[in-house]
Amino acid sequence: MIRTAVVTFLFLAVAPALAALELPVTAREQAERISPLDSYALPIGPFADGAIPAELIEGRIERRSWRIDGGSSTTLQMLAPLRAQIAAQGYETIFECADKACGGFDFRFGTEVLPGPHMYVDLGDFRFLSARRAPGDVQSLLISRTAASVYVQQIIATEVTQEQGIPVVLPTETPVAPLAEDLVSRLMAQGHVVLSDLEFRTGANELGDGPFASLEALSGFIDTHDDYRLVFVGHTDSVGRLSANIALSKSRAEAVRARMLRDFDVSGDRIEAEGMGYLAPIASNLTKAGREANRRVEVILLPK
Repeated sequence: MIRTAVVTFLFLAVAPALAALELPVTAREQAERISPLDSYALPIGPFADGAIPAELIEGRIERRSWRIDGGSSTTLQMLAPLRAQIAAQGYETIFECADKACGGFDFRFGTEVLPGPHMYVDLGDFRFLSARRAPGDVQSLLISRTAASVYVQQIIATEVTQEQGIPVVLPTETPVAPLAEDLVSRLMAQGHVVLSDLEFRTGANELGDGPFASLEALSGFIDTHDDYRLVFVGHTDSVGRLSANIALSKSRAEAVRARMLRDFDVSGDRIEAEGMGYLAPIASNLTKAGREANRRVEVILLPK
């Protein structure tokens, strides 16, 4: 049975830009990256024949994302008022799609997405929209959700000509981590990768709330590569007895496996969990920095 609902939001302006979005009052800005001279490949069609058709814009690029906690809005219910807002600003939709129709994994990892934790994309529940107001004046919206939150990404691209000049803007943000898609390429090349974005409480096996971009990337990979399986391997520093550290490291790996099963449609026989304790260090346990590096969960790629 299909049910429909009328959703009413209380809106609050959250960005001062000309093409600012008005989002629910519960929205929290996750990232703002403004580049006076950059480039953006605006998707104008779904993934097909090994590529995403795109319109390249060179000029001022504004990238923002928000997290909206609570509520039960679908991605379409969230997109609809935002689509109306940018239409009122003079933008015309030139491309719109939803998850599988966009190209699923290939579209998600073929288009620009702010790295986690700034943005989260559920490969089975996201919507994308491209719009144009004039030649060289475009923007895109990407919306996805977790069980408890909705994520919104907006990219505004305005072409800057040589005659207009380029404003000087000093950087105001710290560097962000590499995009999650780098993880997949490194996994294929090396056979194992440290999942550096995972967070555990000190001395505990409880995985943080996330979302974690690395797990999203792995879920997309395993979903499209039937010939492989993954093994999560936990590691600790050398503090404490070996038996206790092996138990802790395995329980952390099992927590990661459980999160994959809970949040993504991954078959249980495709992922395993093991623990090595302090038997496979990647740094010296004689220093604090070394011990921190050794406390990790890695993923290993194996043939199915």
